This record gives sequence, structure tokens and C-alpha cells, in this order.
Amino acid sequence: MSAENTPNTPTTDSLPNSETTDMKDEAIDPKAEGSVDQNNDQAESEAADTAFPRLIKTFMKRRTHLNKNAEQALTDPVYAKYIVNTMDDRGQGIIDDITDLRALFADTEQTSNGPDAPLTFEIGFGMGSSLIEMAKADPSRNFVGIEVHEPGIGKCAFMANEEGLTNLKIINGDAIALMQQLPENHIDRIQLYFPDPWQKKRHYKRRFVSPKRMEIVTRVIKNGGWFHAATDWEHYAFWMLDVLDNFEGLTNTAGQGNFTPRPDFRPMTKFEKRGIDRGHGVWDLIYSKD
Repeated sequence: MSAENTPNTPTTDSLPNSETTDMKDEAIDPKAEGSVDQNNDQAESEAADTAFPRLIKTFMKRRTHLNKNAEQALTDPVYAKYIVNTMDDRGQGIIDDITDLRALFADTEQTSNGPDAPLTFEIGFGMGSSLIEMAKADPSRNFVGIEVHEPGIGKCAFMANEEGLTNLKIINGDAIALMQQLPENHIDRIQLYFPDPWQKKRHYKRRFVSPKRMEIVTRVIKNGGWFHAATDWEHYAFWMLDVLDNFEGLTNTAGQGNFTPRPDFRPMTKFEKRGIDRGHGVWDLIYSKD
């Protein structure tokens, strides 16, 4: 699907360098269910940034109900084979010692693929359902998911154990900070599905896809590897298309100016299907590293 022929093509006011008003449309966000008011969370997030200076956050840590299964996975040592790290006293995932994702699969008694198998890294997997489906469907590939929301981390680990997966690891923490300490040419595929669109213009600086952050992402992708993003926010879709099409070192696999049809390996979540049934668009972009 190209930017020229899609029926939902926005006006020039929708492009990332234009003066736009705040978007009011609701999106079907699989990670937002059960979240508290976004403005309150945003204020708390910015206050935390002031108290503990760090990179601008691309995520908003929501308070979400922790069910029994998720709580069990977060506290029972049985699930430690999936959850790589713990949190500090501020609730931040401790990632300082994670400098090699492939090393997480070195124990072949638990992870039969070993560290040299193709590696997919998912940023912000939400509650983990689609990540679990992908790991089940491609057992010869290793998967690492990173998330900041404890209910999602716990639920994903619980489901992984139920399925008996041996090719999945879960990290609690900030993906940008983690990637800065990983080796170059380290990951085969990085996927970013339905990230927070940060629809208000004053929050655009928090959007994950930006030239500065894509430098960090591209550095850790292997030559010939992929960056795959999907969103149900039209403005963010064309924002990403503009940023990525003009980013040196990446090539749009669907051709300049085009979106790609949803690939079979990306499961359609119930939230996505519900959105499509209501007339919402969904846009996929896949870029290969030159």
C-alpha cells in the first residue's frame, strides 16, 4: 500500500514537520486496556524524568491490574528461566549487566536453539499474546521481548511456561537504554508493534521512531536484518514512513513511499481485528539494513 494510493492518505498537515493540532481520534491500543488517565500518568512520567535525569522516555508506565497468573510468574522461581532481570527500588528494570542478548540462550538445556540461532527482539510486547504466538510458530528462532509493565511481563512469562517454550526470554526495562549497551550487528529482526503514538504535538519528541533513536536501533541490527513497525494511528504511520524512508542505512522493502501488507508472521490481535471491524486502518512498515 503506498502513500499515494491509500484512501486514508492524510493532508500535508499530517506530516511530521508541519504545524498540526492535537489528534482527537481514538485508536485500538492493545497495551492501553485497564490504564489510568493518560494525563495523570504523563505528569508522573515527566516528574520522574526530572527527579532521575535520563533519556526522554518513549513509553508511559501505566498502572494495570495484576492478575493471579501474572503475580505468580513475577514471584515464583519457576518462571525465572523466562524473566531475565529484576527491578530496583524505583520500579525500573535493572539492565546494566545485559550486554549480549544471544548469551541469554547459551544454556542449551533450557534453550535448545543455542545463542547462534536467528534472533528477534520485540520492543514493548504489551500483554505478550502475539509474541507467544510468534515464538510458538517459529521454534528455530530465538525471541527476546522487552516491556516496562509488570502485568504484561508476568502474563507473558506465565503463557510461555504453559506452552513450554524454550526460545523466549523477557526483559523488564527501557529498550533504548538496553540497545545502547548491545554489540553492533547483533540482532536479526527488531519489531515495534503498536507503540504509544504520543498523538499530541508537544509529545512528538517521545515517539519511538525518530532519526536519533533509529541510529541506536540500526546499529544493533545485522546487515540484511529488519526493522518492522506497525501502528493503527494514521498520523504516526506517515510520520514513520517519512522518517524511515529518509534514514540512511535502511531500505523500505515495499519500495520508497509504500507500506507493506501485514506479514503472516505478525499475528492479528483481537484488538487489531476489533479496530479493523470498526473501520480503523493498520499500517505495517518493514525496512532492511543496508
